[in-house]
Amino acid sequence: MSDVQFRFRDDEPVSDPAVTVGSFADQTNATAVRVEPGDDARELLPHLDRLRLIEVNFPAWTDGRGYSSARVLREAGFTGEIRAVGDVVIDMLSHLKRCGFDAYAPEKPLNPADAQAAFDRWADVYQATADGRQPIWAKRHG
Repeated sequence: MSDVQFRFRDDEPVSDPAVTVGSFADQTNATAVRVEPGDDARELLPHLDRLRLIEVNFPAWTDGRGYSSARVLREAGFTGEIRAVGDVVIDMLSHLKRCGFDAYAPEKPLNPADAQAAFDRWADVYQATADGRQPIWAKRHG
């Protein structure tokens, strides 16, 4: 597992609620934004330096658009917290990690041992990741 600490935020009080992508431009003091399916995360790229948290909503575990949002944000250099919220299930965790998520706020509690097993399941990956792991082909071919 990488050095990133994966946090579950199911009982943390909200100190700075996230605003929607659509209202973010009008909220000059906002430091947290929530990306919904269908939102274009690229709209946030000029403002990444003022954001500390980006929540990405998964209203259904079968809706994978949020993975792309996180990947776009990480590839653009966002180093703040990207939190998966909503219908986050165990089977998603490894893939979320690979796309750059580092915090999770699932609607339903997850078993901590199952979550850790999901994070640890695949130490090696075949595609480039946003979590800093080197793909197997790059290890083999330097």
